[in-house]
Amino acid sequence: MARVGFALGYGKFMDAREMAKSMKKAEDRGFEMGFFSETIELMRDSVTAIAAIGLATTKMSLGWTQIVRLRTPVIMAQTLASLDELTQGRVYLAPGACTKGHAKVHSLEPLKATLTLREWVESMRLLLTGEKISYHGEVIHLDDVQLGFTPFRKEIPLLIPATSTVGLKLAGKIGDGVMLNALCSDVYTANAIKIVKAAVEEAGRDWSKFAVYKLVNCSVEDDHQKAIDRMRPELATRFKPIQFPFATRPLMTIGEPCIKEEDIPKFEEAWEKGGVDALIETIPDSYVESMTASGTPDEVLKRVQDFEDAGVQVACLRPAAQDQVDRLLDLFASK
Repeated sequence: MARVGFALGYGKFMDAREMAKSMKKAEDRGFEMGFFSETIELMRDSVTAIAAIGLATTKMSLGWTQIVRLRTPVIMAQTLASLDELTQGRVYLAPGACTKGHAKVHSLEPLKATLTLREWVESMRLLLTGEKISYHGEVIHLDDVQLGFTPFRKEIPLLIPATSTVGLKLAGKIGDGVMLNALCSDVYTANAIKIVKAAVEEAGRDWSKFAVYKLVNCSVEDDHQKAIDRMRPELATRFKPIQFPFATRPLMTIGEPCIKEEDIPKFEEAWEKGGVDALIETIPDSYVESMTASGTPDEVLKRVQDFEDAGVQVACLRPAAQDQVDRLLDLFASK
C-alpha cells in the first residue's frame, strides 16, 4: 500500500470543528496528509477549515482546493502564505480552473478557464517570493505589489486539480503536481496520468519530481450493498446538470469505461422529473463499484490499490459519511 491522505469538505455532514478532530485522528493513525475540497456545492469554505485543521494537527501536510477568480491572486497568495505561517510550512494549494459553471454560480462573466488559471498561478508564485512584483497578463495586471510580511516559505507547492484533457496538459506544464478528480475509475486514472506525464516531459520537466495525488471516495461497510447505497448520493452529484459538462463529460472523452452514453438521457430524465432524489435512484451499482472504493473492508482496500497501481502516488480517501470516518481511518492506519 502506497501513501495515503484523508480528505473532507465535500459532504454537508461535518463542520470545521468536527473536521479538525477527524484530521487529528488521521494524523494519529499515520496518515501523512489531509485535504479539503471547497466545492461548487457551496459547502464550508477552505480558509476556515484549514485554519481549524492546522491548529489541531502538528505533522501532516494540508492541502485544499480554491477556484481561481473567486478570489484575487493577491488575496489567494496572502491567505496561502498566512496559513503556511500558521502551520509552520505544512500547506500546499490546489488552485482550480474557474469553469462556466463556477462563473455562473458566482455571478462572474465567463473567461477562458485555462488562461485565468495560468495567470493566477504565475502571479501567485511571484507574490509568494515576498518581493515587490509586477505582472501583466491578459487578465491580471499588478504593479509594484508586495506582501506586507515575509512568507514562511517562498515556494509553496501548487497541485493543479484536473479532469479534462486540456486541464491535465496544463497541470503537467505549470503544476508541481496534479490532483486528480474524485468519482472516476482506475482506468480513467491511468489514461489521465499518461496525458499528464506526456505534458510534463514535453515541457522539459522532470517527471520523477512531479506529484500525482487523487481523491478517492470511500464507503466501507460489512455489507457490500449497504456500502454501495451509502455512496450513491455522492456519485449522483457527478450527473447533475451543473456538474456534467466540466466534471463528467471529460471523463468519457479520456476513456471512462463505466459511464455508458445510453445512460445519460436516463439521468437527465430522472433529474427533470424528480431532482436529486430521482437521480440517486437511477445510478447503477456498477458505476459506484467502478468509480469509487466502496464495499466491504477487503473490497475497499483492493479498490484503493487499483488506483495506486494505475499510477497514483498519494490516494486521498474521502468517507461517504461521518459514521464511517473511524472505520476508514483504522482500515488504512499506518499503511
